[in-house]
Amino acid sequence: METAFVQTPLGMAKLEGDENGLASITVLDSDETPTDILPSELEEAAYQLKEYFEGTGTYFDLLLNPSGIDFQKSVWAALQDIPYGKTVSYLDLSKTLGDVKAIRAVASANGKNPLWIVVPCHRVIGSDGSLTGYAGGLHRKKWLPDHENPVKQQTLF
Repeated sequence: METAFVQTPLGMAKLEGDENGLASITVLDSDETPTDILPSELEEAAYQLKEYFEGTGTYFDLLLNPSGIDFQKSVWAALQDIPYGKTVSYLDLSKTLGDVKAIRAVASANGKNPLWIVVPCHRVIGSDGSLTGYAGGLHRKKWLPDHENPVKQQTLF
C-alpha cells in the first residue's frame, strides 16, 4: 500500500492506495509534510483533488478500492450519485437504498466512509437542513458544500 500526503485548504490529506485502486483519503489535523514525489498509484487522485479545490474539478474518475462490508459499499456507491453542489438528507439516502428504516445504518456507513471528498459524504445533511456529524469536523462539512455551491453571493453595493 502506497501513502502520500497532499496539502488542501482544509488540512493535510493522507492518500493510500495501490494498483487495485484508492483505498482511503483522510484529512488530518497534524502537521505532516507534503509528499515531494507522489507514488504513481496516487498521482491521479492527488491531481483530481487539486482540481476539486481549485474549483475546476466537479467529479472524480478514479479506481476505488475501499475496505468495508457490502452494505457500507452500497451506501458509498449511492453517495457517488449525489450531484456536485447538491445535498440530500440521511432519510432521502435511506429511501434511495430501498429501506427508510435503515436510516441509522445508513448514517453509520456514511460516517465510516474512507474516501474523503471523492465519495461525497459531506453532501448528506439532516432532514431539517442541519449539518450533522462529520468525521472531518463540522467546520469542514460546512466549507465543502459552500465550495461546491455554484451560486456565489454578490454584493449589492
